[in-house]
Order: sequence, then structure tokens, then C-alpha cells
Amino acid sequence: MDYSLISKRKCWVTFIYMVIVLTACNGFYLPGSYMHTYSTGEEIYAKVNSLTSIETELPFSYYSLPYCQPVGGIKKSAENLGELLMGDQIDNSPYRFRMNVNESVFICTTPALSEHEVKLLKQRTRDLYQVNMILDNLPAMRYAQQNGVKIQWTGFPVGYTPPNSNDDYIINHLKFIVKVHEYEGTGVEIIGTGEEGMGVISEAEKKKASGYEIVGFEVVPCSVKYDPESAKLHMYDRVKSVSCPLELDKSQIIRERERVSFTYEVEFVKSDIRWPSRWDAYLKMEGARVHWFSILNSLMVIFFLAGIVFVIFLRTVRRDLTRYEELDKEAQAQMNEELSGWKLVVGDVFREPNHPKLLCVMIGDGVQITGMAVVTIVFAAFGFMSPASRGMLLTGMIILYLFLGTGAGYVGVRLWRTIKGTSEGWRSVSWSIACFFPGIVFVILTALNFILWGSNSTGAIPISLYFILILLWFCVSVPLTLLGGLLGTRAEPIQYPVRTNQIPREIPARKYPSWLLVLGAGTLPFGTLFIELFFILSSIWLGRFYYVFGFLLVVLLLLVIVCAEVSVVLTYMHLCVEDWQWWWKAFYASGSVALYVFLYSINYLVFDLQSLSGPVSATLYLGYSLIMAIAIMLSTGTIGFLTSFYFVHYLFSSVKID
Repeated sequence: MDYSLISKRKCWVTFIYMVIVLTACNGFYLPGSYMHTYSTGEEIYAKVNSLTSIETELPFSYYSLPYCQPVGGIKKSAENLGELLMGDQIDNSPYRFRMNVNESVFICTTPALSEHEVKLLKQRTRDLYQVNMILDNLPAMRYAQQNGVKIQWTGFPVGYTPPNSNDDYIINHLKFIVKVHEYEGTGVEIIGTGEEGMGVISEAEKKKASGYEIVGFEVVPCSVKYDPESAKLHMYDRVKSVSCPLELDKSQIIRERERVSFTYEVEFVKSDIRWPSRWDAYLKMEGARVHWFSILNSLMVIFFLAGIVFVIFLRTVRRDLTRYEELDKEAQAQMNEELSGWKLVVGDVFREPNHPKLLCVMIGDGVQITGMAVVTIVFAAFGFMSPASRGMLLTGMIILYLFLGTGAGYVGVRLWRTIKGTSEGWRSVSWSIACFFPGIVFVILTALNFILWGSNSTGAIPISLYFILILLWFCVSVPLTLLGGLLGTRAEPIQYPVRTNQIPREIPARKYPSWLLVLGAGTLPFGTLFIELFFILSSIWLGRFYYVFGFLLVVLLLLVIVCAEVSVVLTYMHLCVEDWQWWWKAFYASGSVALYVFLYSINYLVFDLQSLSGPVSATLYLGYSLIMAIAIMLSTGTIGFLTSFYFVHYLFSSVKID
């Protein structure tokens, strides 16, 4: 055998895997997530992200509107996998900042607006689209007063429509407030540039000024009607400062043949905020106190209910086992004839369920999704996934899901061997595990992507990214799942403690259908989840930052406990009425929480996302909600099934039966 050839093949395989993973992780840690210091007068250029709206949820490129373009042309920033999937498109912009230089600057005057540009600007204005600007990786923040309450947003509107008016006005002047922290040196003054010109810094002062950190980025938008003579100015020429807001007759209206001049002014303000704390302003959202108390109340109630169920259940099972084991063999035989309940299904309890392959596939995918969720939330709870690193959370989830395919294949194939008693067909099971959930997601995303392509939205997944995802799927996830399946064939199958009869026992008729009880069981796990679900949906669809991953970790652990308990209790109840077909019921007893999650998502769409407009936006929302519900069903169903399986195994192995 040519071992050198094998070694070369291994090297090439390793190289291909590294290329694929590095492609997915491109930009996993963004440069902006590291501290950067600037010297006085150093130029910094802001970046612009996609235009977003809570009414349509369709992101569009910033330069799809007639905005001023940078001198060297539009250049896209390197984006990671998560950013691309979220529809982020970060480009450079002409907005230039010179550290500690306060100035008011002209950018450009657009050509006369065409009919198409006017229509587009009006549509984006009335759909409440926001411009998302970034400086040193900090999003621009805007403050406003509503009913005496200070409210904060990220970004600023494309334009505005005054009440009782059909006219729209464009935001063409921005006042930026950049908060800086001087981390070393003293006595450095901020330079002003006005009609008198820019001041000069001595060499002694330059030595003292070691650097500045940008710790805040605020914007005050307004609309200004400029004199036509301003079109003669050049980019970065200085202009007079503007006081905002202005009367409507002094604002820039959106209409055909209008030429729009864009200007901005910058004010640098010294701040005591240090660089590690600069994101605190973004994470202090309104309603945080209600959030914390609601979560605590939910945790206390669920712990109390779960504790009661657990204690009652343990006492009942222990009493049955104690009474059964205290009898001699003759009494046990007589008791088997006289008593009803779970003891009578001993010869059928491990009978092969309906559709065993599908069950193994769903359990395997559930293990993969659960592992991904747990590891991601643990890392986020310990602060490894900062909001400064855009797309990092989603990128991390995808990479974790890919590599957890080994565990999915192992669990699914081992369960298959346990049910069938043989390894025959394990490759088919492994392939199905690798393709079942990703295939569902792929079909839904493709359908939604056609909608996004038709709308020319930046949220549409590019063709190149499709190939990368397919490459990751079939070159990483599938081989690892097959590897896990191979390991599953070599592991010892779980031995049943009792033999299965050749003739199945007849299940007694019941007064109510079993599926009704199974569906009702999902309400208790949903009770642990729905409050946190509200904040998660708000962060996704209302553009808010989600930051309480510590609480989410607690809720996740509580959800696992409740799912396990609910599934075990329902399994025991079915066995007590001589229903030995517990396999799928155990899965859906906890997995039915997904139904309530999807119904709650519809409720959230109707009552909390009333600003969402149009069938396209609603279709996108429901499509993504369906993916989330399917993932929750597979995860919670797997938790419930595995717990019930080991409970049934323990229950019947504790009873001595010939």
C-alpha cells in the first residue's frame, strides 16, 4: 500500500475542510470589536449598513437611494456568514470625521430628482425606513422625547411626512455628536474650525495627546432647504452650522426636478465612559425592569409547579414498585392477572413503534439542534458573543450545528440499532439525519428568497452564498453525520430489560383521544418560554438589542427540566391505561410546545407588529417563525423522548419478571 499517497490525500482533505470553515467564519471577529485609538486630526470614515424598516422587514442597500457616494467609489466591507444571512450590506460612505475637529461640512448636491427616484424616496419614507450608520463599529443612536419620556433608536429616518400632509421631506443634514475618551495625556483641547480657520497644535501638545477612544456616536437628523448656489461647493467644503428642527418652508421637500444638497456637522465631546462600557447605552432599553421581574416571577411559578408534579410522580411510582417487589412469585402472578396498569404492558412496552426511521431521524436532528442551542447560549451568557461583532451569533450557531452532526448521527443510529436489533440500514438513517432538518430549512429559505429577489432586497441570499451553504452542508455536516452513524454502529445497543411478545396486546378504548392530552401537555413548557419569547421576537423584528443571555440560559435549563417531567408524566399516564404505544406520544408531549410557539408568533404579528405592512412582509415573518417552531419541536421533543425512554427502561428493569 502506498502510504505516501494516503498521507497526501489526508492533507488535501484537511486543506479543503479548513478552506470551507474559514470561508464560513470569514470575519468571525470583526476588526471593530477591538479597541482602536485615534490621534487628533486623524481621519475616520463612517460606514453605512442596509436600510431597514419595522413595517416591511425588507432591507435595501443604502445606495439604492440617491445619496452622495464616496470619492473612491462604493466599497463593500468584508462580511461574515451571519451578516450575509441577516441581510447586512456594509459599505463605505463619504462621511469623514477628523478626531477632535468640530466642523460643518458640505458633501454633494444630487442631480435633479427623477420620477423614479422621487417615487422610491417617498415609498421608503412612508414605510419608515431607517438609515443605519456605523462609526468605529458603533451604530448611530438617536434620542427623542415622547410624552415626556426619553426614547432611543439606532439609525435615523430617510425622511418624514408631517401630520395631515401629503408632502414628504428628506433628511439631508445630520448633526453628529461623537463622544471620545482620552485614555492618556492631559490638557488637550478640541479644535474648532469655523470662518477663522483651524487652530494649530504645538509639538508639546502632540506628545501629551497619546490617543482617543470613540465611546459614543449620536445623530440629530433634520431637513434643510439649501440655496441653489450651494451646488457650486465641493465635497468637504465648510458651511455654516444649522439649527434643527426647521419650519416646513425651510425643509427640503421630495419632488421631481428638485436638487438635494447633503451636509453634516460634527461635534466631539469628551466623556468619562471607557471603551469596555461604550455598549451600555445601547443595551439599556426601556422596560428592562419589567423584563427582569417577569422572568423571575415565571421562574418561581414554574419551579413550584414542576416540583409538585415531580414529588407526586415519585411517590406514586415508588409505591407501585414497593408493593410489587414485596410479593412472592405466586402473588406477583396473581397480581398481574388482577391488577391493571403499566405492569400489564410488560410484553409490549418495547415493541417497535410506527415509522421507526423517522423517529430516529428526528431524535438525531433534535440532539444536534439542542447541542447547538445550549453551547451558543452558554457562550453568549459568558460574554463571548458581543453585539459589537455583527453576525457572530448566527455564524457561531451554524458552525456548531455543522460539527455537532457527529453527535446527531451517533444518537440516531444507536437508537435505530436498539429498535431494530441490527445495524442494517444505518447509512440511510445517517443520510436522512443529515438532510431532514437542513432540507426543510433550505426549502423554506429558497421560497422566501424568491420573494426577496423579486423585491430587490439585500436580505436575499446571494447565489455565491447558496453554494457556500451547500458546500458546508455536504462537505462538513454530511460526512460528520456519517462518521457519527459509523460510531453508533460500533456502540453497544441498549438492551431491553424485558422480552416483547409476538402478538401485540389490544389497547383498551378510552373516553378521550390521547392526542388531546399530548397537545395540552405543551402548555407547561410554553409557560416557561413565552415571556422570554416576547423579548426575542422584539429583538429580531423591532430592531432591539437582546442582551440578557444569562436569563435565557436559566430559562433554557428550566425548559429542559419541564419538558423532561411533562413527557415522563404523560408516558406514565399512558402506560397506566395499558397504552404501550408511548414512543411518539413521549416525543410530542414536550414537542407540542412548538405549536404554541407558532400560535404565539401569529399573535405577536397581529397585535404587536401592527406596523408590519403587506403580504410579502407577513409571508417572510411566518416563514422564519415556522423554521423556529420546527427547530423547537425537534429539540424539545428529543429531550422529552430520551427522558421517557430511560424512565421506561428503568421502570421495567426494576421489576423482576420471568
